[in-house]
Amino acid sequence: MKPDAILIVDDEELIRETLRLDLLDQGYAVDAVASGEEAVRRLDRGYELIVTDLLMEGMNGLEVLRRVKEHTPHPAVFILTGHRELDAAIGALRLGADDYLTKPYEHAEMINRVNSCLRERATRRAKQKEDVLIHSICSECRKMRDPKSDPASPQWISLENFLRQELGCELSHGICPDCYRKKMAELNQMIHRGQLFRRP
Repeated sequence: MKPDAILIVDDEELIRETLRLDLLDQGYAVDAVASGEEAVRRLDRGYELIVTDLLMEGMNGLEVLRRVKEHTPHPAVFILTGHRELDAAIGALRLGADDYLTKPYEHAEMINRVNSCLRERATRRAKQKEDVLIHSICSECRKMRDPKSDPASPQWISLENFLRQELGCELSHGICPDCYRKKMAELNQMIHRGQLFRRP
């Protein structure tokens, strides 16, 4: 199974590399960058967790948090901060951060909180997959199995009836441009082969 990917954002090399090595030891796939700007450029790489320092030159941790929350899907965010910035870290939680770590962090506590966060996300994703409704549809006649019928002897209804029953909407029939062109080409071929005759 592919390991969860984590991005560390800190302009202090010692902290950045120590945290990276600690998380690598836990089997995570870990990248580390020295600026918020570089972190934002990497958001499309599918990280599950971003651990960002709060106070950095240029883009600070709160701005990284804001940009992450605008991204879809967005990873979890931990704020990394010193004891003096504890109030700011708590403020970051109110803005959507998932947790915070104080520097210097305690190794066992950091590992426990990271593991817990990623486990919760995996459980939530699994639950969302279970909640997805799957409806059977006939590949030939396009009828759907009625979810309200007895599973022992299921009834099949038209797509129109299914939508009317589930959504309460009425449908009108038309023809899309692609199908119109296809049908016109078929009719012209039939006329050309003499299967249909042009009107006088």
